[in-house]
Amino acid sequence: MPLKDLPPDARPREKLLARGPAALSDVELLALLLRTGIQGKGVLQMAHELLQLKPKSGATAGFDGIAGLLGATFNDLKNVKGLGPAKCAELLAVLELARRAMAQRLQERTVFDTPDTVKSYLQLQLGNRRHEVFAVLFLDVQNRLIALEEMFQGTLTQLSVTLLRKYFGWFRHFTATQSESRLWSRTPSCHS
Repeated sequence: MPLKDLPPDARPREKLLARGPAALSDVELLALLLRTGIQGKGVLQMAHELLQLKPKSGATAGFDGIAGLLGATFNDLKNVKGLGPAKCAELLAVLELARRAMAQRLQERTVFDTPDTVKSYLQLQLGNRRHEVFAVLFLDVQNRLIALEEMFQGTLTQLSVTLLRKYFGWFRHFTATQSESRLWSRTPSCHS
């Protein structure tokens, strides 16, 4: 059904302006971004189908919901009928803004003191990768993030790690933390 045939209070844009973005479903929010459907398929139906798209066995395309769409790439989106380069670019820009906003909040305010906090942050940063990744979180003495550094990339099923290759990156982060911490002041002195 075209949006113009819906009552005004049921149209996504009007509903958002009247009741706020939390009142909209994932389909309605995505429909706002898509703006138009294609011939024979309204924007709400197109948004619904995009969110319900299941990954094919062995394929990288497929979203299976808003969380899956968050990890979409241009190659994933360009194969969806009705998504041209402009809509793909707009969706990718919005998805990247969402990822960056979540990462910034986690980085600025979060203390990485539980495994679940670390897991959430790493899923946000590395969850959409199509290959194995070895990364290191550098934390200060209060368990706040200094940096996330991706050390190595592998294939879909394996990863080879050569530690000497990244030694200087680790050392750089370690020495940066020394100005913020009292690690050296806790080390017993050797004065006689």
